[in-house]
Amino acid sequence: MHEFFSDIFKTVSTISVPDVIDIACVSILFYFLYKFVRDRRSGKLAVGVISLIAVKFISDFFNMYVIQFILQNVFQLGLIVLAIVFQPELRSALEKIGGQPLKGLKSISDTRTKPIEKMIDSVSAAAADMSRTKTGALIVLERLTKLGDLILTGTVIDAEPGEFLIKNIFFNKAPLHDGALIVRDARLHAAGCLLPLSSNEDIIKDLGTRHRAAIGVSENSDAVVIVVSEETGVISIAVEGVLYRGYTRETLASELKKYMVPETYPSQGKIKKIYKVKTLLKGDKSSSGKEKKDN
Repeated sequence: MHEFFSDIFKTVSTISVPDVIDIACVSILFYFLYKFVRDRRSGKLAVGVISLIAVKFISDFFNMYVIQFILQNVFQLGLIVLAIVFQPELRSALEKIGGQPLKGLKSISDTRTKPIEKMIDSVSAAAADMSRTKTGALIVLERLTKLGDLILTGTVIDAEPGEFLIKNIFFNKAPLHDGALIVRDARLHAAGCLLPLSSNEDIIKDLGTRHRAAIGVSENSDAVVIVVSEETGVISIAVEGVLYRGYTRETLASELKKYMVPETYPSQGKIKKIYKVKTLLKGDKSSSGKEKKDN
C-alpha cells in the first residue's frame, strides 16, 4: 500500500503546468463533444460506437479470436465510416467552431445596435399580430453562419424591416407566404425560401413542416428561427435544435435581443421561457398541443 501511494505521489509531482493545461483542454473538448451529441440523433450512434469499443476490449481480454478478427477489420475503416455516418453532425460542429470564436471579437456600437433593435421590434410586433389572426409564419434571423444556399431558393427583396411588410409576405394569398423569410444584417433579405427539415426521428409526429424546418435550420447553423403556428397561433423559437414555445410580443422581443445583441443585453439570459419544450420528444403530450395541421 505504501508503494502504491508512493507511485501516485511521484506521478503527481512530475506534472507540470503544460500538463495541467493539456488535461484541461482535453476535458473541455470532451465536455463540448458530449454536450453536442447529447440532444441529437448522433447520441444514439455514439452509444453504438462505444458499445463496439467495449466489445473489442472484452474480446481482447478473453482472447475471443473470431470477434477480434471481425472488429479489427471493422476498426480499420472506422474513421471513414464515422465520417460518413456523422457527416451532418460534423458539418454542423465545424460551422459553429468556425463562427463562434469570432463572436467575442465583434463589438456592437450604437449605430449597429439600433437597426437590430428596430428589426426585432418589427418582427415581434408582426409575429404577435399574426398569432392573433392565426397566420402561419417562418422567419429566420441569420447570425454568424451564412445562409446563402437557402437564400438562393427564394426571392431576394432586400427591404427595410417593417411590421406591415412582414405580415404582407405571410398573408395566405401572397405568392411567397409558404416559404421562409430570411433576415440578414437587420434587413428583410429574402422571402419564399425553402428550408431543410430536421432528420431527428425523436420529434413528435404531430408537429408540421414549419416547426420541423425551423428545428432543421437551427441544427445546422446558429440562426434563430421564429415560428407562428397556423393552427393554434402559438409563437415558438428554434435555437440549436431546441424548440421553445409560448411567447408574447414582449417576451419574444426580449429573447431575440438576448440572441441578436448579447453584448448589450447580458441579463436577458435569465428570462424565464414560457412553456419551454426541449426538443419535443415522442410522447410528450404537453408539448404536442394542436400542431397537427401546421404546415
